[in-house]
Amino acid sequence: MANDHIDLTVEPGEVHALLGENGAGKSTLMNQLYGLLQPDSGEIVVDGTPRTFRSPRDAIAAGIGMVHQHFMLVPVFTVAENIALGAEETRGGPLGWLDRRRSRRDVLETSQRYGLPVDPDALVENLPVGAQQRVEIVKALTRDVDLLILDEPTAVLTPQETEDLLAVMRGLAESGKSVVFITHKLKEVRAIADRITVIRRGRTVGTATPDTAEDELAALMVGRAVSLEVQKTPAEPGRPVLKLSGLIVEDDRGVRAVDGVDLVVHAGEVLGVAGVQGNGQTELVEAVLGLRPPRAGTIQVDNEDLVGMSTKRILRSGVGYVPEDRSTDGVVKEFTVAENLVLDMYDRAPYGNAFRLDARAIATSAAERIKQFDVRTPSADAAVGTLSGGNQQKVVVAREMSRPLRLFIAAQPTRGVDVGSVEFIHSRIVHERDVGTAVLVVSSELDEIIGLADRIAVMYRGRILAIVSPDTPREEIGLLMAGITDGSAAPEPGTPGAAEKGTT
Repeated sequence: MANDHIDLTVEPGEVHALLGENGAGKSTLMNQLYGLLQPDSGEIVVDGTPRTFRSPRDAIAAGIGMVHQHFMLVPVFTVAENIALGAEETRGGPLGWLDRRRSRRDVLETSQRYGLPVDPDALVENLPVGAQQRVEIVKALTRDVDLLILDEPTAVLTPQETEDLLAVMRGLAESGKSVVFITHKLKEVRAIADRITVIRRGRTVGTATPDTAEDELAALMVGRAVSLEVQKTPAEPGRPVLKLSGLIVEDDRGVRAVDGVDLVVHAGEVLGVAGVQGNGQTELVEAVLGLRPPRAGTIQVDNEDLVGMSTKRILRSGVGYVPEDRSTDGVVKEFTVAENLVLDMYDRAPYGNAFRLDARAIATSAAERIKQFDVRTPSADAAVGTLSGGNQQKVVVAREMSRPLRLFIAAQPTRGVDVGSVEFIHSRIVHERDVGTAVLVVSSELDEIIGLADRIAVMYRGRILAIVSPDTPREEIGLLMAGITDGSAAPEPGTPGAAEKGTT
């Protein structure tokens, strides 16, 4: 049962936060309000009138719009074409021509009215994630909605994009729109919400205000006290494991994304890479994993050269990898949970060989990992694509951390994950460090980097500006993330940027 007798009231002109763990039933509830699912009992009342929504068209007609966690856009269409889709304006009657000029005008008017700048002629596939989200919101607002549902809207946004979105939400509320904000990020809830409803395991467990303390909200969500700080002892670094020297990597456009990086990660330490997303972190990690060939430089693990080695061989050599985009690179959504848990070991004992799979061994291992990593799934045979985003992430983490590792690389390891699961994943990363694994964590969440890392490498425009201690003031790290160096942060000798001062 995904929703169990939930009561929820949303007032005009308010931002109402729906807070809960991954798999608590938040998205299921909103999918019923948007007509994608039909409730088995209970009723939906809009402006005092009971309504039944058989499809999103019914919900849109009632003034309800929804922006899904995974965007519903056609990549090869322009912004204007995506926004017109399903509500096309024509010239010359209903069987006439698509009125593209009017579609563009509608996009521009709506984007200007609500402060959501979008280019109506841009192809969606060429837009960054934050801009795609603006397109989704403009698409909903062109339908003249009174209630806008935002499902985990900040899960894939940079901190700056998140700030912009929160400002948009406040502006919508001030204009009389109602906003339902589905999330599990406590700081954002307290920053923007007028009221908070907390759901746990399909039931409403309480309501709160933005003044409620974060630890109280976390306890309501999870049903127990949650530590919001990473618990760890001082690191005891050992031998150098990962060594990058003069690494140069180009992005898909042929632009130099990683520009002469030197970096060392030792056994028994967590090196965190901080920086606004898009400054070369993705390309750096892909080069280490063999997913993107470097133009120059060396990549070594325990003095073994990885350049030119296949990704499969790199993983088999004792490298674990949690990718930043789990839906594209971390799981096969059509495969079961059990199958996804052995994606990198399916042809090796005890799970199988070149000719067959051992279904019993795979099922036994899956049951153990589902319990150990608290994956919320109906069964190990459920398609992983049916799970919430956070539970998909736990499947990836469970797979990568269930074998002996020399190097563990985690890119955005807790993106889209609730506070209880964040606590668990952080504890597993620290445990991996404590057993002697070298750990490289890349995250756009500065709190996460400061909490996990024993050393922090700040990356800007493809270069490491400095490597600093986690005790470095946040403001100083923030300036480095913006590319501003004044010499107060002490880069390691030989690190690119060590001699730089001023604004780069």
